[in-house]
Amino acid sequence: MRVPLLLLCTVLIIAGGIVAGRATAPAFVNASSPVTTEGADQAAFGKSIHDYLVAHPEVLVEAMEALEHRQNSERDAAAQKAIRQYAKELTSDPDSPVSGNPNGDVTVVEFSDYQCPYCKRAFPAVKSVVAADGKVKLVHKDLPILGEASRIAALAALAANNQHKHDAFHDALMSFNGKLDRDRILEIASSVGIDVAQLQKDMEDPKLADILRRNAALAKALDVRGTPAFVVGNQFVPGAVDADTLKQLIEEARKG
Repeated sequence: MRVPLLLLCTVLIIAGGIVAGRATAPAFVNASSPVTTEGADQAAFGKSIHDYLVAHPEVLVEAMEALEHRQNSERDAAAQKAIRQYAKELTSDPDSPVSGNPNGDVTVVEFSDYQCPYCKRAFPAVKSVVAADGKVKLVHKDLPILGEASRIAALAALAANNQHKHDAFHDALMSFNGKLDRDRILEIASSVGIDVAQLQKDMEDPKLADILRRNAALAKALDVRGTPAFVVGNQFVPGAVDADTLKQLIEEARKG
């Protein structure tokens, strides 16, 4: 099993606290016996912890799995609350570009960054599933978290919506695998038939920067920790998804 680095660090910190006498004894220590951690007793207690973990390394795995499960459950509960609280902002914001069927019976909301490799990896699956289903509304929430080029690309994508070119530009940006900068972004815009001079004017509209700020606030409320992240119906889905997983999530949302 591949152990997440964050969880491993957490367990090691806890173990260090135990040895230093700053945490309660683990479950395998007899709770009815007093535990002292001064001087020689502290060293002996630390050695017993070390020896036990060396002899039973599966305890660490079990602890990390339990911690991960608890963190995921807490995150899911908070996300569910946020989805209910901000349902209108997520699914019906008129300033958010929409692909697929605007009147679809299931809404998929995607938070993405045009420089995110995982967003690009998920892009073909999202596009194909939405197109094949025909009854899915896809709401785009630009979340530029990877630097200035990401911010420029997000502003350009929002501005392209004024020329009814968002979908074409979005697809071109997601399909591009090189390094983005302002010049390259504008070249890509031109390649899909966008009036670049008008695009640049529209990108200066303060309203677009406000949209990005609102997207960031929504992402924070959902505890989005990276891109991509999805809301499918009432379910929060962090990370890239493949076509089969997305289809299943849509069907679950459709069933209620």
